[in-house]
Amino acid sequence: MSCATADLPEDPAELRRFAASLAAEVHAKTLLIEKLKMQLAILRRARFGRSSEKLDRDIEQLELLIGDIEESDAERQAQSEAPDSGASSSMPKKPSVRAPLPDHLPLETITHDAPCVCPTCGGTKFGRIGADERDVLEYVASHFKRVRHVREKMSCRACETIVQAPMPTLPIEKGRRGPALLAHVLVAKYCDHLPLHRQSDIYAREGVTIDRSVMAGWVGHMAALLAPLAERIARHVRAGSAIHADDTTVPVLDPGRGRTKTGRLWTAVRDERPYGSTAPPAAFYLYSADRKAEHARALLKDCRGHLHADGYPGFGDLYEADPKTGAPAPFKEVACWAHARRKIYDVHVETKSPAAAQALDMIARLFAIEADIKGRSPSERIDARRERANPILDELRAFLDATPAKISGKSDFAKAIRYATSRWTALTRYVHNGRLEMSNNAAERAIRPLTLGRKNYLFAGSDDGGRRAAIMYTLIETARFNDIDPEAWLADIIAPIADHPINRIDDLLPWNWKPHAERAAPSQAA
Repeated sequence: MSCATADLPEDPAELRRFAASLAAEVHAKTLLIEKLKMQLAILRRARFGRSSEKLDRDIEQLELLIGDIEESDAERQAQSEAPDSGASSSMPKKPSVRAPLPDHLPLETITHDAPCVCPTCGGTKFGRIGADERDVLEYVASHFKRVRHVREKMSCRACETIVQAPMPTLPIEKGRRGPALLAHVLVAKYCDHLPLHRQSDIYAREGVTIDRSVMAGWVGHMAALLAPLAERIARHVRAGSAIHADDTTVPVLDPGRGRTKTGRLWTAVRDERPYGSTAPPAAFYLYSADRKAEHARALLKDCRGHLHADGYPGFGDLYEADPKTGAPAPFKEVACWAHARRKIYDVHVETKSPAAAQALDMIARLFAIEADIKGRSPSERIDARRERANPILDELRAFLDATPAKISGKSDFAKAIRYATSRWTALTRYVHNGRLEMSNNAAERAIRPLTLGRKNYLFAGSDDGGRRAAIMYTLIETARFNDIDPEAWLADIIAPIADHPINRIDDLLPWNWKPHAERAAPSQAA
């Protein structure tokens, strides 16, 4: 029963406690309302399709605000439940519903012995009638350890030949760093966005001094060692019949000029899960010092099929037949509805145009159809699109054709409409092919970790640094695409990769990898 509907106490002290609990209840509900308002704002922005980078910033800020509200609420509850707080006796408590802790976590059992003497009668003889158990989630801080490899030398009694086990291959020749440590440094930098100098400070708190320059050497060695694996992932991506491509800026130090220049990190993504394919998803990254069209061609060399991309002119040559040889165009363009929608959304934000809102609503209905058919077979997707999406597209095209006569041709809305209508064939190509997507969001998701890292790094140290980053992002993001822990995977493959036959490198790909414990289980059972 709510405090607001309870019988009012007559005692002044009780009445004060009741008033305090009522104020706390009102405050908690106010916090909940504010939280829901913020979540609604996030959903509205997602519906109207702001750019992923802008949306990420908004979500980050809203998450901070929501976290602050929840912290304040928890602090208030802690204060009200304190022993010297009179409000706790009359405040209603919500029953707690806790999810069970994951079964895969290691279990440590602590047994608390019962008192040896009965507090009631002083007796010392007890019989066990049961036990209460409560699982508590605890964190064990990561730690360093020394691993000493001891190789005994044995002498043959018959011929005095000395035998000794060979030293296991180390990731860095004559180095003293194990594969798990190297994997941790790589993932901390390229997945958790912790620059090397920050990692050095963290490790120093644990009493282990590792200079930033030393870790930089490790990263360089690992980039050279793992480059063939990244190239194999690139071949897998390029073999897909429908590729998603995008790029983002990377500030790069430019020695001698006293400022940074703008490099680019490109990505090509193969993700066939939306139409039920079992082909593993993967992302390949490529660094370039500028945005010339030749880099787009290098990213997608030897590819054929359909290309999901934005309106970057550098992709234009890929949609045209070779004028010299007459060879057919390597790609058919699949334009991105998220980009087309974003331009209309910007107009809606600036002008509150009802016409822009109407267009956004029709586009939202198209995206809702895609959400419904995600994971279905290509034929089912085609049938659903022809039945449900085609009428909306016809309505939207008629609307876009009629609207320019009612607005200024120089307005941003007119430009947004021209952007969509000039690409209409490419924007609607997905309707007739169940293996195609309505947007290029797969590539934008692959770009997002780079934008997060850019906020922490501020800039790359050189063009070589950008190239190394492309290798590491290829490995780490592909592992994440396949729901593989990138640190566990890298720690397991870094040790053997130097001696691994190049013609069997597919064994080390994330989707073919099995943790060491799983590989060892059959032999142990035998």
